[in-house]
Amino acid sequence: MNIKGLLLGSAAALVAVSGARAADAVVIAEPEPMEYVRVCDTYGVGYYYIPGTETCLKVSGYLRYDIGIGTAGFLDVFDKQDLVDNIGGPLDADTNDTYYKRARFALRVDSRTETELGTLRTYAQINFNYDVENDAGFTYTDDADQLAIEHAYIELGGFRVGVTDSLFSTFTGYSSGVSNDGLVPYGPFQTHQIAYTFTGGNGFTAAVALEEGGDGEGNYDYGSYALDDYVPNVVAGIGWTGGWGGISVVGGYDAVYEEGAVKGRVDFNVNDAISLFVMGGWASNSDDITVVDAGPPVIIDASDAQNYYAPWGGEWAVWVGGAWKVTEQATVNLEVGYDDFENFSTVANIDYELVPNFHVIPEIIYVDNFNDDFPEVDDNWGGFLRLQANFGG
Repeated sequence: MNIKGLLLGSAAALVAVSGARAADAVVIAEPEPMEYVRVCDTYGVGYYYIPGTETCLKVSGYLRYDIGIGTAGFLDVFDKQDLVDNIGGPLDADTNDTYYKRARFALRVDSRTETELGTLRTYAQINFNYDVENDAGFTYTDDADQLAIEHAYIELGGFRVGVTDSLFSTFTGYSSGVSNDGLVPYGPFQTHQIAYTFTGGNGFTAAVALEEGGDGEGNYDYGSYALDDYVPNVVAGIGWTGGWGGISVVGGYDAVYEEGAVKGRVDFNVNDAISLFVMGGWASNSDDITVVDAGPPVIIDASDAQNYYAPWGGEWAVWVGGAWKVTEQATVNLEVGYDDFENFSTVANIDYELVPNFHVIPEIIYVDNFNDDFPEVDDNWGGFLRLQANFGG
């Protein structure tokens, strides 16, 4: 045999074997099918489809830090009034000159699915708080953890069932954009609720709700608003919105104390930068508050003034305010409140968006009572600073 041919044949065989082994060693598996998260823009920014479903989900919330001094809706620490202990003896106000502080992480979860009966929605907000104690009107620097479910409800085709703020407060849009809104209170908040809302295509809205009220402190009497039988509280409202603003009226019936309240609001859009509102409330309950002891402490008889839907003082109250968008980053908010018992409050702030989704909100507060029967509530100032970072849209 030719030596040269033998060598060439051997080399070719080796190449063929090596190539076959190399081909056998490389095995490429088929890729597994993957389903990427899809954006759901049907309900606004921040929603996405839960993989494998047609349910849209949004996770959002904020982290907030509040610092309050003086009358910041909590306690006067500017030595403008004398504090009293539980037996009526005077207590040096200097013992309580300190800050009110709260750190809060709020988590919101919102899901929506289209069904043959309309949009099925679930919504919840859970607040994780770390703040100073407030015990019997005295604020201390002791810290405390708190967990609270602020909202938890189901909606379907206009119906709502669960826990949320009272329709009496929400239907008129709460009040203003200040942090300490409602220093002259305008309505209750968290309650169990079964509600139905009709929304027309021409700006007309109507709603009705059955509510339970809850345990709490009345504005001028310590008492409970929790139901004591199977008769619920009832709230109903109608409203209309248009280009110039809107008008809304809501009424509530307290089944425990068998009293009612009505509240109306008118909003004005002056231009693209300025909006104003005026809101008034009236209650059926008596405003005959008897001062038993002018104090201190002041002891009053408010047995005829209990009304879950009228936490303001007396038969009537009025609120005015508005917002002025000075720049793209800065908005000035204002709220003034006054009621039948001559309680007066003014709150103003500047909501400044330092960077996208981070707001710095300094606020100043003034409260007073012009009734000589309450001399211990007089000429009180306070300051408040809120730092809030939002996420999730």
